[in-house]
Amino acid sequence: MQLVKVLKASGCRLQFYALPLGKLLGVLLFLSLVFTQSLQAQSLEEYLLEAAKNNPGLQAAYAQYQATAEQVNQVSMPNLEFQAGVFLRPMERFMGNQSTDLRLMQMFPWRGMLRSQKEEAYQMGQSEYFRFLEKKNQLFLEVKSIWLELLLRQGELKLTQQTLDFLNKQESLLLMNYQVGVSAGLSSPTPSMPIPQPTRSTGSGMSGMGNASTPESASPGMSLGMPSPSMNSAPIGMSGVLQLKLQLNEQEITLMQLQENQDVLKIQFNQLLNRPIDSPISLPEQLDTASLPLEKQAYLEKIKESNPMLSMFAAEKSALAQQEKMAQLEGRPMLGAGVNYMTFSPRIENGMPMGGNNMTMPMVTLSLPIYRKKIDSKIKEASLLQQAVEFEKKETENRLAMQWATAFRGWEESNRNLNLYQKQVALINQQLQLLESGLATGKSSLLDILQLQQQDLEYQRKVLYATYQGHQSLLQLEALIQNSSISSN
Repeated sequence: MQLVKVLKASGCRLQFYALPLGKLLGVLLFLSLVFTQSLQAQSLEEYLLEAAKNNPGLQAAYAQYQATAEQVNQVSMPNLEFQAGVFLRPMERFMGNQSTDLRLMQMFPWRGMLRSQKEEAYQMGQSEYFRFLEKKNQLFLEVKSIWLELLLRQGELKLTQQTLDFLNKQESLLLMNYQVGVSAGLSSPTPSMPIPQPTRSTGSGMSGMGNASTPESASPGMSLGMPSPSMNSAPIGMSGVLQLKLQLNEQEITLMQLQENQDVLKIQFNQLLNRPIDSPISLPEQLDTASLPLEKQAYLEKIKESNPMLSMFAAEKSALAQQEKMAQLEGRPMLGAGVNYMTFSPRIENGMPMGGNNMTMPMVTLSLPIYRKKIDSKIKEASLLQQAVEFEKKETENRLAMQWATAFRGWEESNRNLNLYQKQVALINQQLQLLESGLATGKSSLLDILQLQQQDLEYQRKVLYATYQGHQSLLQLEALIQNSSISSN
């Protein structure tokens, strides 16, 4: 497994640590669990780790980071220059006949140039690393959002099925009343129609909660915020039976649409994990109320401190600062040192050999950057790019603050609605107890109880959506922070 460089915050400077890919993803997942909430199921952490290892988009971002980090090792001295010249016919000189001319030259950049190049490559590696973290955050947000939708859809399926059961029982009662010519509700239960026991929701959570689509993806007739059909004003008689039949047909179609949408969500979830679309998904049976680990203002400070995009802009600005310094150093002379080696053979003159000794000549070269316009333009370019990055960072901070405010508004709204709906459910439960007590004395009818139980289901659906909305707001807050939490039950 190829080693990769991992950055760790250390004061104002980030340091590289070498870890294999598997360990790096494990570290990221461990850091994510620091702020773990009660959202996820027992196996959601495994799904997130599987997505981190197998998702092609995240793998591409990681490979891009690795490639950029390799640029640090590409900074080095200029290549050694070697020149060789061979005379086809020896050149007659005073020192003899020259046959070859060999030159070796090494150029030396101005002091500080190599250090600036390494720092610039290092900062660009950091920038890609924070881009990778942002990609990871967005992937985890997608996985957890679809996970939540699966849970919500599962709860919607159960509530819709219970609604169908109550409508069928109401239809049976109305048919019985119509057949015996009774226009009022039943005054006492019959042996064949026992009193149904409603599913009572509690204030701490929701049993059997499952996935449903967000309000934008909900199909007509199954809107999350829309109450289920009620019989509080249904006419008695055959018209009431027909009205109930219309509602039954709608609920049956709604149930079918919910099942189909759940299948689509399972395919999307498996594709994010890059596995077969028909792979089974383990879902929990209960979703507890979400809770915030930080105060409202503390979240904003945490976002400004650790958001990957802000860190990415900071690294890019540091890299551009090094580019500006490199442009300034390009305006300094470059020195070179080398040696020239010439080979001679004796030259016969008047029958006597003359010369023939080889010569070695030290050499020094100096590169003078006298054309300053190009250098000044590079310096100005780097300075303007730093200003652009600073403006982009400020714009990102503003947008993050807007997202933070929107997420907290959704969180507070879901909390208010959840408290209201739980109080309403408690009141309905009290009313059901009174109706059940008055059933034996004839003060209430079985039809009244069925209608109230159906109203109880409507509020359970609202509790379901309010809890989902709270978790969605929490996910949006966590996605703005580098160490986003993984929440599941």
